[in-house]
Amino acid sequence: MTRLRNYFFTGLVITGPIGITVYLSWTLIQLVDGWVKPFLPEMYNPDTYVHMEVPGVGLIVALLAVTLIGFLTANIAGRSLLGIGEAFVARMPLVRNVYSALKQIFETVLNEKGQTFTKAGLIEYPRRGLWAIVFLATNTKGEVAAKLHTGEEMASVFLPTTPNPTSGFLLFVPKSQIIELEMGVEDAAKLVISAGLVNPEYPKKLGVERKAKALESQSVDAE
Repeated sequence: MTRLRNYFFTGLVITGPIGITVYLSWTLIQLVDGWVKPFLPEMYNPDTYVHMEVPGVGLIVALLAVTLIGFLTANIAGRSLLGIGEAFVARMPLVRNVYSALKQIFETVLNEKGQTFTKAGLIEYPRRGLWAIVFLATNTKGEVAAKLHTGEEMASVFLPTTPNPTSGFLLFVPKSQIIELEMGVEDAAKLVISAGLVNPEYPKKLGVERKAKALESQSVDAE
């Protein structure tokens, strides 16, 4: 019975992530197909010819449409039309706030040259003696930095919540109170999502590095 239980949990570890990934991918494909396919003419819809539902057609059409819109917007005429549309949206009281916020978020996340979370760290939160993982964004700038008379450089950090790291708190912390971690942001996110159950194997890595440094120091002393 113990072996059967171990076999079951081993199989669950293997099939669980695969099954969830396939399910989420299939759900996304069906969702996009349900949005796009009704707008496709019958002559361009493969379902008309094979007499069955062909999955992924709507997703492919959506990707091509988004790419085409990006191509058309890249020229002068497209930018002019976009400017006219944004000027029209800017006159709508509630819509303009939502649009400007979403546009700024998309530009920040999708811009390859933009600043993203590159490091993870630890800060004492919510009180001294308790530590929380944060993602380091950038140095605090603008009015916030001008009004904070702390006498030292401040950093803007994002403190994610468990198990959903997309929600959290924006904190402005003195750099001297942040302990930077060697693990990457992805590994830190896994640690947050799993509530501490998934730990990157950094102690082994650090142990190897420390041994290497010790051997180097010993060789230098011997020379």
